[in-house]
Amino acid sequence: MRLFAPSETKAARIQLGSGRFKTDDRDCAALTYLARQGAGRLHADVSAVDALRAAVRHRRGLVADRRVAQQRMHDQLNALCPGLSAPAGHGRSLPLDSPTGLAVLACAAAFAGRPPRLQSLICRAPGRLTTSTAQYWVQRWRGCLPPPADAEQRARRLGRDLDRYRRLQSDIAAVDEEIVGLLAATDGQILTTLPGVGTIRAAAFAAHSLPIERFPDAEHLYSATGLAPALYQSATLHRRGRISRQGLAEHRDALMGIAWGLSQCSPSFIARDTELRARGMAPVQARVAVARHACRLVYRLLRTQQPFDEQRYRRGRLGRER
Repeated sequence: MRLFAPSETKAARIQLGSGRFKTDDRDCAALTYLARQGAGRLHADVSAVDALRAAVRHRRGLVADRRVAQQRMHDQLNALCPGLSAPAGHGRSLPLDSPTGLAVLACAAAFAGRPPRLQSLICRAPGRLTTSTAQYWVQRWRGCLPPPADAEQRARRLGRDLDRYRRLQSDIAAVDEEIVGLLAATDGQILTTLPGVGTIRAAAFAAHSLPIERFPDAEHLYSATGLAPALYQSATLHRRGRISRQGLAEHRDALMGIAWGLSQCSPSFIARDTELRARGMAPVQARVAVARHACRLVYRLLRTQQPFDEQRYRRGRLGRER
């Protein structure tokens, strides 16, 4: 079974001279014309990509929910224990997704905002919590303002939010395991050979880029992400604006994530990012420029299914510069 996009069917009708007439018979003739040319995509390939895309989108929604849950718990902790978690630039911050943060939240919910003992804080940590770190937070807690009058009700609400946050963490971990298997069944698995690109980043980009045959070249793929600059032409006027932002935001974010990973772990991309910043580019502007080179590399990997080779990539880049 092969699948055809509505735009492909319409283009075939135009080629057959029936662009202004849409009937079942003319659509059937257009589909027959496309099938004889070998166009369309295999249903099995599309099903694998659709399953990967569904998992990636579900995970993106869970991560967004987790971010909101963290902000809500941070606000509740500041109200229950005033001054305990300082904002950035005002002392030692408390990352709520760390073992230390989760232990502090659990104690705040259990003791209604009252300072816990050292052992109580350590035993509620889901991971490693050193004694010195625990002592710091206990001493800081004892120097905070007393809990509000409705501390018991606030503590119960915080406890329920903490339970929901833990379930979200479990759901994200389960989806991550599913994505590992789904990515291995597609051509996007080759992207994990890139330095700084793990399974999640590779799956996020592959889910919206496969099948790669949809794009005739890397520039079309880059334009589909919405990172290509907008272009205005009229007579002798040629103007290039900011990024077009067309396409899906998930696709754009996935490519930016790959560019960030390469600029942190690949020597070639680290040098390129440093060179762009030395020219006066802002960090975000430099990353967008790096993303264009990353898109060309990713397109090549998806087309050839050859793993990334740092030395070969560097030799090819030097050869093009000559």
